[in-house]
Amino acid sequence: MHNNRTTITQFIIEEQRQIKGATGDFTALLNDIVTACKVISNLVNKGALVGVLGSADTSNVQGETQKKLDIISNEVFIKSNEWAGHVAAMGSEEMDEVYQIPAQYPRGKYLLLFDPLDGSSNIDVNVSVGTIFSILRCPDGVENPVEKDFLQPGTKQICAGYALYGPSTMMVLTTGRGVNGFTLDQNIGEFILSHPNLRIAEETVEFAINMSNSRFWEPPVKRYIEECLAGKTGARGKDFNMRWIASMVAEVHRILARGGVFMYPLDSKSKDKGGRLRLLYEANPMSFIIEQAGGVSTTGRERIMDIQPSNLHQRVPVILGSKQEVERMIGYHREMG
Repeated sequence: MHNNRTTITQFIIEEQRQIKGATGDFTALLNDIVTACKVISNLVNKGALVGVLGSADTSNVQGETQKKLDIISNEVFIKSNEWAGHVAAMGSEEMDEVYQIPAQYPRGKYLLLFDPLDGSSNIDVNVSVGTIFSILRCPDGVENPVEKDFLQPGTKQICAGYALYGPSTMMVLTTGRGVNGFTLDQNIGEFILSHPNLRIAEETVEFAINMSNSRFWEPPVKRYIEECLAGKTGARGKDFNMRWIASMVAEVHRILARGGVFMYPLDSKSKDKGGRLRLLYEANPMSFIIEQAGGVSTTGRERIMDIQPSNLHQRVPVILGSKQEVERMIGYHREMG
């Protein structure tokens, strides 16, 4: 029964064979990312048994308190990807500056961006967390990439994906040819294609938003949520369910599985920062996945993947998920002007 199952490595190689002039570098890079996610999955699964839970008493560039596992996961990602010669430089949520490849290692032609442990506030309470990553091409002729080389709009991504460390560990991936999900078979240590060609339902009755911020929302968001909450008795004429996991990976995964809308909109609390979620290693990769699965991803005012980034840790508002609901939100923002 095991012989006809497609592993993630087979899948990537077969995809690359269809691209003229592919060298195998990209396949090898994805393999290194897969390895890093397996290591992190193992650490997340063991949790307190290996002493990786709790706060590290440090903060990252965003001023957020780092968990021990944030720092360890960041280190795992760097060590898995710095040595093989596929990456020219890396950018991470947990590092202020671009990470330069040490001099003793060869440079590759790709730039790697990642959030090593998304939703890490959930770790200590044993709720799903994940890893998000985005791959860009290093601009031609650039030997030592700096921040400006990473400032490419989301449309330039050649691959985006996430690993979800839940009841089972999954990896979801797009290279611009649809979205596929792989489940880690712990017995053989391989990700197996389990969810081919994921598509997001266009209609939904589920929304995810942090309701505690409602007093800070803009009018279009307030209007949308009030309509959802009014249910059958309101303008929408149907009842909605609300979810909030505080882990973007888990929220997006649920939307891929059964439709829905995830919102971290612009509000008066985060306006000075531009929004809450980071464009390059959270919003862009997730937008690429959502769009490839037939969904829509916007700030409310513009398509996220069209934004020209201005800095490595830039933040943006995010509204993504089922097409009909997100388009309704875009319409409400347009009406507001």
